[in-house]
Amino acid sequence: MDKLIETYCDVDDFCELFIEKWQTILISNGEMKRRRACRLSPAEVMTIIIHFHQSHYRDFKNYYLHYVCRQLKSYFPELLSYTRFLAVMPSVVIPMCSYLTSKLGKPTGIQFVDSTKIEVCHIIRAKRNKVFEGLAEHGKGTMGWSFGFKLHLIINHLGEIVALKLTKGNVDDRKPVAEMADSIFGKLYGDKGYISKALSGELLDKGVELLTTIRKNMKKKFISLWDRAILKKRFIIETVNDQLKNISYIEHSRHRSMHGFMLNLLGGLIAYCMKEDKPSLSLTPQEFELLETTNLVLA
Repeated sequence: MDKLIETYCDVDDFCELFIEKWQTILISNGEMKRRRACRLSPAEVMTIIIHFHQSHYRDFKNYYLHYVCRQLKSYFPELLSYTRFLAVMPSVVIPMCSYLTSKLGKPTGIQFVDSTKIEVCHIIRAKRNKVFEGLAEHGKGTMGWSFGFKLHLIINHLGEIVALKLTKGNVDDRKPVAEMADSIFGKLYGDKGYISKALSGELLDKGVELLTTIRKNMKKKFISLWDRAILKKRFIIETVNDQLKNISYIEHSRHRSMHGFMLNLLGGLIAYCMKEDKPSLSLTPQEFELLETTNLVLA
């Protein structure tokens, strides 16, 4: 329960600063609407969504009915019915987006980039899917074809998410990188899918050096011993992607609306950002000094 209380306190502090300012800049369409306060505050709704991804449950309905309603009633005395809670959830999409932004890590000069597919249904049911019609797309990766979206991530060597972007499943991995790299500096390590002279030049203009492995049909190039060693540790971002899917549970195929998809994704990303034991590279001060060396080897 300590994690639940800690999450609620942090979310509530954020909501006190954000909700009022956000509501003052909303543009009205001229229609008169009742603004009856919900029994659950936005902070409580967000906490329940995030805590679901911190729990061992893999189905939100069972989590809410069998865990929240039975064991967390004392923490949320004004609980709503499951159906009513689902109706209220879309109201916190924007606060969840802003809260996720506040939980992102800081660039350290050593970053890794990768993408992972977010399937919304099995590929054989793609043509019958109505929820994501016109939104999700077919895409092909190392594991074959899929139907859905792509989550593009940049993490630092501490395993913290520094930048992210969600695109359709058929978007080239290299396309969002330049925009995502606006907030970073130093070196960015990627796999063969990010090889591009144009992208390397664009990032270099922003003070970011893109380093990738090479394809078998490419000429070998000289890179430093440091960069060669760090490229071999690029599995860290693949570990992050694995934890996002199998622990934070950002992917499943039972979505009934785009709001549900977004809230599930946001909740999982926030739950990961709040983890204390993220996968990371233990680098010593001496190893950081190697970053400045110019010892080159053939890649």
